[in-house]
Amino acid sequence: MTLEEMRARLEAIATERRELHEAAGDDALNDEQSARWAELDTEETDLREQVDEAERRETVAASRARWRTAQVGVKVTPFTEDPTRMGHRELVDQARAVLGDDEHGGHLADEQRSRVERLLQTRNDNVDGSYLARRLLVTENPDYREAFMRLVTRNTPVLTPEQSRAVQRWEEYRAMSIGVDAGGGYGVPVMIDPTIILTAQGSPNDFFSLARVETITTDRWNGVSSAGVTWQFRTEAAPASDNSPSLVQPSVPVHRADGYIPYSLEVDQDYPGFAGEMSTLLGEGYSELLVNKLTTGTGTNEPTGIVTALTGTSSAVFTATAGTITAADINDLWAALPIRYRNARAAWMGSTDVNNAVQQLGAGGNDSAFTVDFTAEGVMVLKGRRFYLNDYFGALPAGTTAAALAVVGDWRNYLIAQRAGMSIELIPHVFDAPGAGGNVVPTGQRAWFAWARVGADSINDAGLRLLRNKTS
Repeated sequence: MTLEEMRARLEAIATERRELHEAAGDDALNDEQSARWAELDTEETDLREQVDEAERRETVAASRARWRTAQVGVKVTPFTEDPTRMGHRELVDQARAVLGDDEHGGHLADEQRSRVERLLQTRNDNVDGSYLARRLLVTENPDYREAFMRLVTRNTPVLTPEQSRAVQRWEEYRAMSIGVDAGGGYGVPVMIDPTIILTAQGSPNDFFSLARVETITTDRWNGVSSAGVTWQFRTEAAPASDNSPSLVQPSVPVHRADGYIPYSLEVDQDYPGFAGEMSTLLGEGYSELLVNKLTTGTGTNEPTGIVTALTGTSSAVFTATAGTITAADINDLWAALPIRYRNARAAWMGSTDVNNAVQQLGAGGNDSAFTVDFTAEGVMVLKGRRFYLNDYFGALPAGTTAAALAVVGDWRNYLIAQRAGMSIELIPHVFDAPGAGGNVVPTGQRAWFAWARVGADSINDAGLRLLRNKTS
C-alpha cells in the first residue's frame, strides 16, 4: 500500500469504529461487534507503524533533495570554515553541496556535473578527491569569485578585506599542492575550469570520447598493466607451474600548456554570464592544442602523441605501395590488430584526405571488399567501427614520403592525464600592431595568459595499430 492508501484505510477504520459504537448505543458490544473491534485495533496498530516508517523515509528523501548531500537531515553550509584545515569527509560533503547549488554549478551540463561528482569521491594513488574538494571550496567561495573577477578583468582592482582573505586562502592552498606548480596567477574557479569540467560533450576533441582520460592531483599518472596470466590443462595431481604475469608500470608525466586568450571588454559581466563565456574561451583553445599534441606531440615538454607513440614499434604497419592506399592495406591493418582489441570501443582515426581516399575505394565496384557503401554520405564506418576525422594526421603523400595515415584499435590503451587546475593572469590591454606612423592603439580587448598541465602516452601499444605510408 502507498502512504496515501494507508492513511485512507486509517480513516476508514475510524469510520467503521464510529458505526459500531453508534449501533451499540449505551449497551455493551455483542460478541460479533467485539471481535470486529479487536480486528480493527490490530489492523490500526500495524498500519500506524507502516505509516510512521513511510513518513520517516519521505522526510529523509525530502531532506536529501533539499540539501543535495548524503549527510542526511543536516544542512551542509559551505564557506563557513577554512577548507585548508578540514578533514577529507567534511571537505567532500561541503564540495558536493556546492556542486548541487545552481548558483555555482547551474551552467554545467549533466555530464560535467557527474564528472566532478566522481572526481570528488575518488581517492587513489593518482587522484585525491579531498585535494579537488579543497580547490573547489577555495575557488568557488563567493568572496574569491568576486576577487577573481576583479583581478582578471581590471587593471588596478580594489579588494575588500573578505576578498583579500579569500585570495590568501588560494595562496595557502597552492602552497599545499602536490608537485611543482608555476608561481603566480589566480586559480580558475573549479566550475569553469576546463581541466576539470571539459568532456567530450560539445567538444571537437574526439580524443576525450575515445581515449582513457584521467584527471589527477599529482604530477604524473602511474599505473600497472599486464599481458595476463597463462592458463593450461594438466593431468591429475600434476603440480602447477609459476604462471605469474609480467607486470609493467606505465607512467605518464604532465607538462605545462599555456595560452594567450584575448577577449572583448563586453565579456566583463556579472558572474553567471561571465562563467559561461569564460569557460568557453578557456576551453576552446586548450582543446584545440590538445588535438594537435595528442596526435603528433613529441613527448618532450609536451604530451606523447598517438602517432609518436606508435611510430617505430611493432604496431606500425606499412602500405603495400608508396603513395597509394588500397582495400588490402585496410584489411591488413585490421588483421594486424589482435582480435581482443577489435571490441565495441575500437575506432579509426585519420585525416580528411585519407578518409576521402578510402571512400574512393568504394567506386567502380570495389565496395565488395568492405561492409558498407564507402561512396555514401555521412559518418564513414570501416569494419563496423566509426572513422573519426583528425587533420593533424598526415594527408596521403605522393611517393615514398613518410606519413602516418590512420590509427585503429581500442583507444582505452592511450591515456590522457590532466592535472586538475588551471591558472590565469590578466594582460590589461591588447594593442594593435604598429601602423604606418609607428603608433599603437588599444583594440578594446583584454587578454589572459593561462596555463595548465597535461600529458599523454600509449600505455599498451598492442591495443592499437598505425598505418604508415611505405617509404622505400
